[in-house]
Amino acid sequence: MDFMTIFGLLGALALLVWSILLGGSLILFYDFPSVVMVIGGASCVTVMSYRPSDLKAFLKVAMRSMLFKLPTPQQEIERIITYANLARKEGLLALEAKLQEVDDKFFAKGIQLVIDGFAADTVRDIMDLEHSFQQQRHGQGKKMMETVATFAPAFGMIGTLVGLVQMLANMSDPSAIGSGMAVALLTTFYGAVVANVICLPLAAKLDLRAKEEALLRSLMIEGIVAIQSGEKPQLIKEKLKGFIPPHQRESISA
Repeated sequence: MDFMTIFGLLGALALLVWSILLGGSLILFYDFPSVVMVIGGASCVTVMSYRPSDLKAFLKVAMRSMLFKLPTPQQEIERIITYANLARKEGLLALEAKLQEVDDKFFAKGIQLVIDGFAADTVRDIMDLEHSFQQQRHGQGKKMMETVATFAPAFGMIGTLVGLVQMLANMSDPSAIGSGMAVALLTTFYGAVVANVICLPLAAKLDLRAKEEALLRSLMIEGIVAIQSGEKPQLIKEKLKGFIPPHQRESISA
């Protein structure tokens, strides 16, 4: 689980609540119609902008990116070197017994292609294609989160305009003008919070995760193709070290 994402989100919300409590009551900042206007409106137009299959894929990618912790490049290099040593000592077919230990479907697919005897170029082409489509799905998830971040403030402004019209249409009671103005401004507040506290930071995290996973996928492809090509484990190790900064290379124990 990515605790930094959860900590950051809860921390930002806690600071927001704390700052409100310093100046008054939380009740002043609650208005159900405004919540419906911002959350409901932004959700509806986002649904309207994409296909149902895109929404389903987005939820899967978002949950995986937020809750699933990626292995480090060093850990992947160590795993690849372990497989390379096994293949060199006992042959490529010996890798089949190790597949049951693999949770990563991408890595497992690459090893299975090696076991099945596909040429190194073919393995690379298949895995590059798989990697390309994965990147597209992750990019779509980031784009959808940014779409919500775009529409939420817009609906906040729409809600404010609606509230102002209603307030100005009922000017017979001057004492209600202040409270009416406060309610009208709440939708703008909600839109800003949804966009800047929730959606944009999560979109940035999705983008970061996509880049981290892209690095791991490229590293896996190079390692698996090297195993298929019969390269020495030490040579594979030195080649894969190029994917990580120099100061992190000494931590590889394989």
